[in-house]
Amino acid sequence: MNTKLNHSLKELAQLAGVSKSTASRVISGKGYASPEVRERVLNAAEKLRYKPNAVARAMVTKRTNNIGVIVFRETLPIVSHPLYGKIIDAILMASEARGYSVFLKTDKEMSLRSTDYMLEQRVDGLILVSRLRKNVIDYVKKFNIPYLMVNGSTDDPEVIHLVSNDEEGGERAAEYMHGLGHRRFFILSGPGAHRSHSLRLSGFHKRLLQLGVSGEKDIFIAESPESHFDYGVRLMNQHYDAFRAGGYTALFTTNDMLALGAMKVLLEHGVRIPDEVAVMGYDNIELGAMYSPALTTVSVNAAGIGRDAVDILDRLIGGEKDVPRLVEYDSEVVIRQST
Repeated sequence: MNTKLNHSLKELAQLAGVSKSTASRVISGKGYASPEVRERVLNAAEKLRYKPNAVARAMVTKRTNNIGVIVFRETLPIVSHPLYGKIIDAILMASEARGYSVFLKTDKEMSLRSTDYMLEQRVDGLILVSRLRKNVIDYVKKFNIPYLMVNGSTDDPEVIHLVSNDEEGGERAAEYMHGLGHRRFFILSGPGAHRSHSLRLSGFHKRLLQLGVSGEKDIFIAESPESHFDYGVRLMNQHYDAFRAGGYTALFTTNDMLALGAMKVLLEHGVRIPDEVAVMGYDNIELGAMYSPALTTVSVNAAGIGRDAVDILDRLIGGEKDVPRLVEYDSEVVIRQST
């Protein structure tokens, strides 16, 4: 029984009775080899338990079959975030299907350190998740490595980015709530510096004005520095008196976690949902469907974003130039009990 580990390509070729170049063609699957020669080489590889050395293979092909994913987010949660978690899951699954291994880093400071780490691992390409500073993009460009941005925005026309059409999603949410007969709207928004929250609020507010709702009298907007459940509780508690005094019949939040936090406060005060107030969130996280009453929301195609990010990056790594610079994903209203 053969017990030696890490046999060389030379030993494999000798056992199969072929040249090293022929053995290499068979193992790599690149180039021609007759069926009889292929069988000999593969049989020899099985006997030797031969595994090609990844470092040596990378030196020849100039590829490591590794990609880097960096999530730029200043506050927790990061990987466990209801939206980013879905995107990352989809990236991991799509990468595995294409034969890539993934290095995953989070960067709360939005610095260059995570980028340096990925470059040290000689990744074939980068997926940059969430908003990031321009200096990071400029830095990545210097190394001539394929990259793209997910769920972020930039004025740089060279950057490929995949995003949900959040402004349109906000408009659809407004149309739905207005269509139910609501005319007084209480809005809790996540941080305006974040692309998604800003566009969702902008789309919702703009469409209400177009539908004839008075911006001064009938719309109340409160912004939170964070978008977690606890901040939904805090914001609703802070503005509960204004909510009751204003006679608002519709509550819209720019993500589901804020909505669930606000609903907790309303239910604790005995407010009947949706009889007294209809509540609508954004993101379509699983927890929203588990809540009682189940949360009406706007869906985001997180799985499609993650899957397509790997597909486009793979094409860039392969040298393809004709890829879309902007990919936008439609959002749909998901109607449940809270409205």
